Amino acid sequence: MVTNPGISKASASRPRIRAAQYLRMSTDTQTYSIHNQRDAIGEYADIMGYDIVATYEDPGRSGLNIEGRPGLQRLLMDVESGQADFETVVVYDVSRWGRFQNIDESASYEYRCQRAGVR
Repeated sequence: MVTNPGISKASASRPRIRAAQYLRMSTDTQTYSIHNQRDAIGEYADIMGYDIVATYEDPGRSGLNIEGRPGLQRLLMDVESGQADFETVVVYDVSRWGRFQNIDESASYEYRCQRAGVR
């Protein structure tokens, strides 16, 4: 029998967590491309025991505000309406969530998800 030393029996038998991923980049030439973010999140999800069941994207969108970001707007609408079929949202890093001028704005969107039961 071949085993993976990086995965314990306990983690292998643990139920997987349904997760959504949110991907955003400002320009097509950005280092944090949608493809790179998706790959990194996929690796992280495997380690954490997440199944990515939904993807929300805002390619070529500024992170300075929520206007013009249909992916983030749809994510929040799905979470707050109870339509979300996932328990957590994964982003590559906090700057993908947004680069809001007021840091409280980003926190408010995270809080809205938490209030609706989504981490």
